[in-house]
Amino acid sequence: MLSGMIDTHCHLDYLDDPAGARGELGLSGMVCIGAGVQHAHNAVALAEQFPDVWATVGIHPTGTEDDTPENRAELERLARHERVVGIGESGLDDYWDAGQRPQQLAALEWQLDLAARLGKPLVIHVRDKKGEGSAARGLLDVLPSWPQVQLILHCFSGHRDLLAYGIERGCYFGFAGNVTYKNAPEIQAATREVPLDRLLLETDAPFLAPVPKRGKPNRPGYVRHTLDVVAGLRGLDAAELEKQTDQNAQRVYRLTPPSN
Repeated sequence: MLSGMIDTHCHLDYLDDPAGARGELGLSGMVCIGAGVQHAHNAVALAEQFPDVWATVGIHPTGTEDDTPENRAELERLARHERVVGIGESGLDDYWDAGQRPQQLAALEWQLDLAARLGKPLVIHVRDKKGEGSAARGLLDVLPSWPQVQLILHCFSGHRDLLAYGIERGCYFGFAGNVTYKNAPEIQAATREVPLDRLLLETDAPFLAPVPKRGKPNRPGYVRHTLDVVAGLRGLDAAELEKQTDQNAQRVYRLTPPSN
């Protein structure tokens, strides 16, 4: 077992000082997301260097230019690394350009297949323009065809239909710093409804810094601010919630301390 809190989703290689960011506020582990070939290499390198870092590898839906046969082969090679605990982040993103949907779907289907073949969870990204739900609905059209893949709905937005589907399917739900924002009632409501044994906490660092750090680059240690808010929303003691969410992270990602 690991002791101390786990940041289940961060982009550690985006930070100026990834080594220095690791041990802040008593973290015992973090999952560095390798979305794109170069970031996948960076994530694996950090996981090889530091025993408290694990990696995922995949193609982000806003980076489908990475989706080439050569890059798929390289990502599959990296995905078999012993320190790689998940695939992705993958998914659908209509926030910037809904015209990329065919390319995003192709990348998503390939990563679902890779996750199925390797028996590793798939980290799902979904982002819509405010007031729209096209990306979430698109996922609901695709995901039921892959019941064998364990899914992590990263930085969950609170979309009601996706919430209901995820609970029924047994997905894990990641909540990031935006749950601490005043304008996030849907996300806050979702934290109360997700089964406690399926709830994960994350930073998405360096993005989405929680209150009271909002407006600054996010860091893995700031996950504790999110913990405090979610504990309040659930009516739980923060230490109790930390223990449960860390157990959830270790279960879904199969995190174990490296043998020396």
